[in-house]
Amino acid sequence: MTKSPDVTILLNHPAAESYASLIGDRFPRVRTIIAPDPARLEQHIGEADALLAFRFPVEVFDKAKKLRWFQCTGAGVDSMTSIRDRAGHITVTNARGIHGDIIADYVMAGATMLHWNFRRLLREQADRKWNPSYVTPLAEKTLGVVGLGSIGATIARRAKSAGMTVVGSKRDISAPVDGVDRLFTSTALRDLLPLCDFVVLAVPATAETVGLIGAAEIACMRRDAFLINIARGNAVVEAELVEALQGGTIAGAMLDVFEQEPLPQDNPLWDLSNVIVTPHVAGSPNNYTERAFSVVGDNIDRFLKGQPLKNVVDLKRGY
Repeated sequence: MTKSPDVTILLNHPAAESYASLIGDRFPRVRTIIAPDPARLEQHIGEADALLAFRFPVEVFDKAKKLRWFQCTGAGVDSMTSIRDRAGHITVTNARGIHGDIIADYVMAGATMLHWNFRRLLREQADRKWNPSYVTPLAEKTLGVVGLGSIGATIARRAKSAGMTVVGSKRDISAPVDGVDRLFTSTALRDLLPLCDFVVLAVPATAETVGLIGAAEIACMRRDAFLINIARGNAVVEAELVEALQGGTIAGAMLDVFEQEPLPQDNPLWDLSNVIVTPHVAGSPNNYTERAFSVVGDNIDRFLKGQPLKNVVDLKRGY
């Protein structure tokens, strides 16, 4: 007689086949259900003890009667905002820790490109123009990290290793952060901004971070400063940022996230000469599934043994 599975995990993910293979190889008594599309998701969500997905499918929440654990394969769990007061019986975990190094690559590359004005250099290359110029070393610049969680702390360390002065903000500043020369509370943002040549947004997606950077905050920045956003698009009031970029309130920006994604074709950010637009790629290593499974696999093992899971998210805080 075949033994029943120890646990059933529903895989609502574009890489569901890969996750199913990795789970099957390591946990042969775990049942996986591949449900990347809405029809199969609705059909099988009621069987799931656990759900693996990039975003929580809130439309089937009421049918997830057995669900005890949601493993998010990303860092942000803002997809659960609308149900967080009803989801207290579900343990929520994320993939915190797998994105920091590649996002730090992106930020340092972006700071370099903005500082050297690579958009101008590439235009001049295309026009066969030879216009030498002088640039201050990055090591003489100050980078500010708004949000010193796992990703923000990694960015801070990378900037410090490049010789930069690093300042940063977080909710609790009772303990020092490696690589950060000066800490500010999250309520002292306007004190931090004037110090920075580069402002990097690495805040979690919470109600408090929506509209965090608007015209008033941008006005606190230096006119020769740059904004780099790898957090969430709604952390910035986009229309007010566009106005500031067009008017020269700040020097430029590198943006990986936007209020609406994909970025609409008629959005003025596409055409601004002082902006670099990227399609939400900063946290996307080519071995993402394998990286995420280093967290997922450990948590499946813990779930089966009844042990506390890693990377548990407090839905009330949002991270």
